[in-house]
Amino acid sequence: MQISFEEFVTARGPALLRFAYLLCGDRYLAEDVLQEVLARAYRRWSRIGGAPEPYLRKAVLNQYLSWWRRKSSSEALVATVPDRVQAYRTADELAARDEIWTLLATLPRPQRAVLVLRYYLDLSDSEIAELLGYAVPTVRVYAFRALGRLRAALSGRAPTTEARSG
Repeated sequence: MQISFEEFVTARGPALLRFAYLLCGDRYLAEDVLQEVLARAYRRWSRIGGAPEPYLRKAVLNQYLSWWRRKSSSEALVATVPDRVQAYRTADELAARDEIWTLLATLPRPQRAVLVLRYYLDLSDSEIAELLGYAVPTVRVYAFRALGRLRAALSGRAPTTEARSG
């Protein structure tokens, strides 16, 4: 028996939104990406089958990657200030978290997608390659370059030649 669309969104919608947020780095853009995916999924829900989450995760990923290729979005991204700071966070933790988010935003989208899939969803290189439609060595190169850029930025050095491209 297939779960209804409403039941699925109620149960797994927050997890899909977190995934979209990690990819986009912006809450409102993540909501837009997920809304677009869910609107399309609703129309073909009966054909999606018994395991909709992997299908929708891939759809979110594809929407994120294609969102930036399209020029139809007229929204301007600006720095946002959180409504409130969680009490258990220290200033150092918040600064480190903000620095990581800032650095992730500088990565090319495929590299960022590879890191999110690897470290948030804990997918293997072959699973990431299948989702993105890349070869496994390409996934490894993107991860290597992305991590190299992050390490270089965190250590205050300019990225090496390998970390600059792709």
